Amino acid sequence: MSAQPNTLDPILCAHLLRRVDEKLIDLLRSLSASEWDAQTVAPRWKVRDVAAHLLDTVVRKLSLVRDSWYVETDTPRSPAEVAALVNRLNDEGVRVYRRLSPPVLIDMMKIACEQSAGFHESLDPFGPAAFGVSWAGEAESLNWFDTARELTERWHHQQQIRLATNRPGIMTPDLYHPVLDCFLRGLPHLYRNTDAREGTVLLVEIWGECGGQWFLSRAEDRWELVKEPTATPVAHVTIPQELAWRVFTKGIDREKARTQIQIEGDAQLAKLVLELTAIVA
Repeated sequence: MSAQPNTLDPILCAHLLRRVDEKLIDLLRSLSASEWDAQTVAPRWKVRDVAAHLLDTVVRKLSLVRDSWYVETDTPRSPAEVAALVNRLNDEGVRVYRRLSPPVLIDMMKIACEQSAGFHESLDPFGPAAFGVSWAGEAESLNWFDTARELTERWHHQQQIRLATNRPGIMTPDLYHPVLDCFLRGLPHLYRNTDAREGTVLLVEIWGECGGQWFLSRAEDRWELVKEPTATPVAHVTIPQELAWRVFTKGIDREKARTQIQIEGDAQLAKLVLELTAIVA
């Protein structure tokens, strides 16, 4: 299955989950006792809480999607209800797994991550995913998009730990560029209520070796991401790659981030990019 000529290609990244999680295991094994209690950019979470969340989400998804083990009876019917459910499940998981000692958590994480990687690698990337990527406005998604979303989760939470403990990041083109590409697939949904003339183009550039350029174009009745613009962009937003992941995951105050972001052209159209949130809650 191939994309239309001027639409973006699918992000086929299942093989990257294994690599990102191997780096996570090595990172967790390197932490001192005090570093497990270091504060992260997530206000309510220390390093041990982020690690607990990473374990909880991977075992929860294996149980739900691979094993069809459904315990929750709630059926969320709106984005707000989805966010509330996800927040509750995340809080419950963190409360349980943060109690584990680092050796126990790491051993469990290693087993769960190996199984998760194998599961995602086994999926038909163009088959229907169990869950839609809600922050991109999709009630139904293909597996490739859900797997890419999974990669963004594993990558950005690990990066939170690295930032909190002054460890070298995983901001490399092979791992970070697909994350950015997935984040920016949320732009058409973000701009869905923004009026503009057909053919209007907005350029979003992530500056750095891991980044690139994304063109958001106004079609007759929707916004869409395209490989090549059909007109000169009316606005150009440039975000440093070191900042981009934090902006899109609520890891930095957006007013503070604005001072490091360059906007040219139609500022009213461009500034909405800073509201892109590529996480559920």
